[in-house]
Amino acid sequence: MASLNVYSVLVVLFLTCGVVMATKENDQIIKENNCETKMGLPCVLEAFTSIFNTGSISNKCYSELVVLGKVCHSALVKRTLQNPVFKYLNPATIIAKSI
Repeated sequence: MASLNVYSVLVVLFLTCGVVMATKENDQIIKENNCETKMGLPCVLEAFTSIFNTGSISNKCYSELVVLGKVCHSALVKRTLQNPVFKYLNPATIIAKSI
């Protein structure tokens, strides 16, 4: 019985470390690539709304999104999904919309 408890603790620890490492990995990508400075705030809000709610993105903001690049875009979406505020969202749906 004690080994089951130890096993459970190790599994929880492993999963927690995985989430922390994923968060640090995304944060590192964002920092190294200056991702948070590549788009203007109006376009960030427009892109966010089109991905996490409903809507479309204008040609101007689409151009800024292309300049942002896939690596930054993916890291920013993944980091947003790790925020507890968005825990009710289906990650697969959001990632599909973000593509």
